[in-house]
Amino acid sequence: MATVSVVIITKNEAEMLNRSLAMLRQISDDIIVIDNDSTDDTLTVAASNGCRIYPKNWDGYGANKNKGIQLAKHDWILSIDADEIPDAELLNTIALLQLDDNKTVYDIPFRSYYGSKLIRFGTWGRDHHIRLFNRIHVKWTEPPVHETLLLPKKSTVKKLTGHLHHYSVSNAKEHEAKTLLYSRLSAIKYLQSGKKAGVVKLYIAPLFHFVKIYVILLGFLDGKEGWNIAKMAFKNTWLKYHYLNKALHQHHPQSTYQHELPVMAYKFNADARVE
Repeated sequence: MATVSVVIITKNEAEMLNRSLAMLRQISDDIIVIDNDSTDDTLTVAASNGCRIYPKNWDGYGANKNKGIQLAKHDWILSIDADEIPDAELLNTIALLQLDDNKTVYDIPFRSYYGSKLIRFGTWGRDHHIRLFNRIHVKWTEPPVHETLLLPKKSTVKKLTGHLHHYSVSNAKEHEAKTLLYSRLSAIKYLQSGKKAGVVKLYIAPLFHFVKIYVILLGFLDGKEGWNIAKMAFKNTWLKYHYLNKALHQHHPQSTYQHELPVMAYKFNADARVE
């Protein structure tokens, strides 16, 4: 068995987590669950699968992932989200890794789903992320949303075979709720970094993202789901700059938005997910 710890942040993902843990136990003897007040059977599922469970206050996606990394038994970390499931090919690939260079990071291909439909085109059809790394050199950034990994300057990126299967949204209702949440969190992130919302960002950027996803990257071939993905990309881009512009013009202090983070974060999982 590879000396890898798995870190998962959770909020009401019992069914998906049960499927994922059945696979992950094949490669790890140390699975850490950082839970954000789940009210379903998430904690029962995690406990029955031998996970180490830590109910934590919500401090943001990156911050809670870093909490899990610090609690891990092993230095090599496989970081996944609760709506992602590894396939057998990916697990076999990880099990055979030597993991002898702690500055090497591993990029994993994704297969993304809209409900039960596999999305083959657009940005979702080309998704991949670095998710396997050594915590000695790597950690997550901690913005309100869209956390990224801080990599060492001389890191080597290697691509793995197999996939993480990402069940991103169950339906259009959840997709819209997620879009609204992320656009607000993005506005907070931009406010913190001193970003501005000009005419180009408000009106040109949303249209560009729609055309790129739906036309250039052939999102229309995914049918109504491809249309919804492109439409929500347009909406997300416009809304995040709209919220930012509104905050800047109304002179809202940063703290006005900061106090909303624990309430907004992951809220859509409890309120909008319909299985």
